[in-house]
Amino acid sequence: MSQAEAVRRTPRPLWSLGLLRSEIAMTFRRWRTLALLAVLAGVPVLVGIAVKIETGDGGPGGGAGGPAFLSQVTHNGLFLVFASLAVTLPFFLPMSVGVIAGDSLAGEAHGGTLRYLLVAPAGRTRLLLVKYATALTFCLAGALVVALSALATGALLFPLGEVTLLSGTSVSFGEGLWRALAIAVAVALSLTGLAAVGLFVSTLTSSGIAAMATTVGLLITVQILDTIPQLHAIQPYLFPHYWLSFADLLRDPVYWDQLQKNFGLQALYAVVFGSAAWARFTTRDITA
Repeated sequence: MSQAEAVRRTPRPLWSLGLLRSEIAMTFRRWRTLALLAVLAGVPVLVGIAVKIETGDGGPGGGAGGPAFLSQVTHNGLFLVFASLAVTLPFFLPMSVGVIAGDSLAGEAHGGTLRYLLVAPAGRTRLLLVKYATALTFCLAGALVVALSALATGALLFPLGEVTLLSGTSVSFGEGLWRALAIAVAVALSLTGLAAVGLFVSTLTSSGIAAMATTVGLLITVQILDTIPQLHAIQPYLFPHYWLSFADLLRDPVYWDQLQKNFGLQALYAVVFGSAAWARFTTRDITA
């Protein structure tokens, strides 16, 4: 082998970073991705308007049966961030992540571009890691879009000020903003397990639609299983079980037990299904 051939066959360290930038840019330029983010941004606006109309008619502004934090929104618009994340986390956010992760490899295969991507020297493992990193980037982007939209809507419709935590302690608005950012990051981390499941499903088929539908179908099925009392023995092992543990970041001191269980469970799903995706993708016969 000549020296020139060896250089061509040796993956350059910065090549994966360039591929990651290209993949993220391409993903966020797609109309489907922009539509998903627009829907996520619209949910806090609808929630805020609904609360404003209800309180304007003399209503209590969120009853005991409403979503978490909704009753506090009228007193402090920052609580719309927490309420909106609680509203979108059970379905809207994970559905969007399922669509992005499920289509990551299957969409390339369906479009006939997967084989050309593998011609580059990075190989299948690096491509798989780039696809997963892109899905994780969308997790963070989706959570931040919800949080920023809720913050803007809350500031326009409701007063802002000191934040009374769930433990009864009052903190400054600035600290409340930092806690809102921490909660958005916690929500994004809560979706890493689902992203790995979607990536694995995407390695099983060459149909992007089938992969997206399967991932969303699995999400709905697991969500249903997590609500059946008779299945309490297995529910702590289901990836959505601890999703709402982000509320513990609104306590002083912070309760870390449920959060640690959530992050540990997501890491376990990421390792198991990431490994399964790697095993499938590195042995798969790519024809498209």
